[in-house]
Amino acid sequence: MKYVLSHKSIPVIPIDLDEGTGTIVGLGNLVAPEHLPVGVAYTGNFVDRQALNAWWTGRAIPASRSGLREALETLNITSSQLLPARCFGLSLSDQYWVCPDGSGLRWEDVNFFENPFSDDIGNILFSGVSDKADINLMSPDNTSDGWLKKKWVIADSNRYLIKGGSNPAQQEPYNEVLASAVMRRLGVQHAAYTLSMIDGFPYSVCEDFISKDTELITAWHIMQTQRKPNHVSSYQHYVNCCTALGIPGVIGELDRMLVVDYIIANTDRHYNNFGAVRNADTLEWISAAPVYDCGTSMWYDQFTQMIQTLTKQSSKPFKSDHEEQIELVTSFEWLDISSLQGVDEEFREILKESEFIDASRRSALCYGLRRRVELIGEHKNTRLRRTKWK
Repeated sequence: MKYVLSHKSIPVIPIDLDEGTGTIVGLGNLVAPEHLPVGVAYTGNFVDRQALNAWWTGRAIPASRSGLREALETLNITSSQLLPARCFGLSLSDQYWVCPDGSGLRWEDVNFFENPFSDDIGNILFSGVSDKADINLMSPDNTSDGWLKKKWVIADSNRYLIKGGSNPAQQEPYNEVLASAVMRRLGVQHAAYTLSMIDGFPYSVCEDFISKDTELITAWHIMQTQRKPNHVSSYQHYVNCCTALGIPGVIGELDRMLVVDYIIANTDRHYNNFGAVRNADTLEWISAAPVYDCGTSMWYDQFTQMIQTLTKQSSKPFKSDHEEQIELVTSFEWLDISSLQGVDEEFREILKESEFIDASRRSALCYGLRRRVELIGEHKNTRLRRTKWK
């Protein structure tokens, strides 16, 4: 089926989507090269279809999403790759969409920032079933990333993402609230999370930090804007790409993100859950994105007896463990350790809301958090001593 890939109201390039696979099988003449998705290369009128396909298929719900198999069975759809086209590829993270060729549809009339959307897909992803005969597929849930159960909702005209946890402890929502508390205390730009109970299970709730005029560009897509030389580290490559694009303040914001991830022992800061925000109209880069998606932390998937704060903690995206990754921080001068005094007890109060986390696990987690704060303080002091003796 023929569509026009558009950026808000700007036609970018005609595309042909295969209805059986949901992939791009043909391209027309490039209309607005500057509005191509970030990281998709072009030369003259030639666009890298493989790269554009990777961007497009990356909008689909990942196969690892909890509840996806049951949802697809309910929808009688063979693959999540077919879902984005059912909502014109619209999302609540950016302003791209696919307009059916000749339909006359306008971005102003269909985008999810200004218009209502169906909660059918979100409800099916949560429950796996639906008693509705006519399911409305116009939903940003068709283009949401990540493996945890989640859905978008509208409340008081604002857009919120509701995200669940995983067995056995259902701990991720509580970790999101902890991360918010840590970053609030440290003055780190972040997306704020709160807790909500739905059918006896905890969920984190976060307001969309993207508006109809802005968009989130992930680190992965930013890193596709340049070829990475073999001798350049992933960290330096990301910094180089950001510098070339003109994204302001990246190094300082990376410092803050890496410190927060160290404190909460985050094991999954991958290239698709951090990045930068730009103005969707002017294409001007605004800033690094606020820190978000911190649930996979605090030994969320470990049995209580396996919580070991002094052993190496695995990390992403730049190094495989936190002790190596924290060495990438360029400055600790902004870090006020005293502001974190008592954060472990604040975490204890947060965890008391959980029916899945007993007193023994609460104590282990709070002790672990306190030790991580002490360890980051030691790193700061070591760095200051090194600087003094240079």
